[in-house]
Parts: sequence; C-alpha cells; structure tokens
Amino acid sequence: MKTINTNLNSINFVAENIPLAQYGINQFQTTAPMSLEQLCSAMSLLLDNHFKRESVLTSPEMTKNYLISKLANYESEVFSCIHLDNQHQVLAYEELFYGTIDGASVYPRDVVKSCLQHNSAAVIFAHNHPSGIADPSQADLSITAKLKQSLALVDIRVLDHIIVGGSNTTSLAEKGLL
Repeated sequence: MKTINTNLNSINFVAENIPLAQYGINQFQTTAPMSLEQLCSAMSLLLDNHFKRESVLTSPEMTKNYLISKLANYESEVFSCIHLDNQHQVLAYEELFYGTIDGASVYPRDVVKSCLQHNSAAVIFAHNHPSGIADPSQADLSITAKLKQSLALVDIRVLDHIIVGGSNTTSLAEKGLL
C-alpha cells in the first residue's frame, strides 16, 4: 500500500493519490485549498480505491471504520451493502435505500437483485442512525432476518449487519443477533 505523506488539504494531494482521469477529471487548479466538501469527496474516492477487489476486509474494525467513513455524516438513514466474493474481497459498495431521519424502507427483492447483479457470494449490510445511537431496533433485526432468508435462497451469505451511529458502531454478528 502506498504511504501518503502529502498535505491532506491540497489539490496536489488528490492529484498525486487518486487516479482522477477515471472519474472524468483531467485538470484542476493547484493554487486554491480544497473545501471541506471537496476533501471529503477526495477521501471517499481514496477509500473506494483502497477497498477495491484486491483488498480483503480482514477484521471487523477495518470494516467498521470503512462504514463510518461512508455513512456517519448522513442526516437521514441510508441502507447500504458491501458486496463480497467468496474470498471476502470487496466487489462493490452500494447505497441501496435512502430514508428519513428515523427510518428507511428496505425491499428484499431489490437487495437480492443487486446482489445477483454484482455476483456476490457474501454481503455485509450497513445503515446509519442519524441520531448517533448505534443500537439496533426491532425493525433492524426484522429486516436483517428477512434479507438473510431471502439471500439464502440464492446461496448468498449475510456476514454481518453493522449499524453506524456517528463514530460508534454495532455489529449484529458480534452481538449474536444475526
């Protein structure tokens, strides 16, 4: 993995560490500092690039930190899925459903469809609680059970469902609730 020793608040940092051409960005000004929004977008691209198929989520902490970086700042609930191959290498990260401040509707049919499109062998579900409280609700447990049952029909394993509340997380697998 490449070590980054560059000032994180510069466009040069992005130019040196993210292959921006693949995102349709060919040139940019190197004299102005980045806004917080630009920096967050750049960091998200860096994380996406790091967790491509060659990377393996080798620990629960690594997975939780990745999901915190993706979901913690949303002001409404977002339900997402990390699609994995049979070696648990990341195929894709996908935000599937967007909700309100206290809930998101999740449709098992659409989740199964997405998993089949990505040729997933396993998945890790995640969603945020904008309240900052990472405790699972009864609705969280219920939808997880439905998704697990639906995906079992097509031989896709549900490894975990992680709830992100600010910088805190709860893993249903670690709590024995999966």
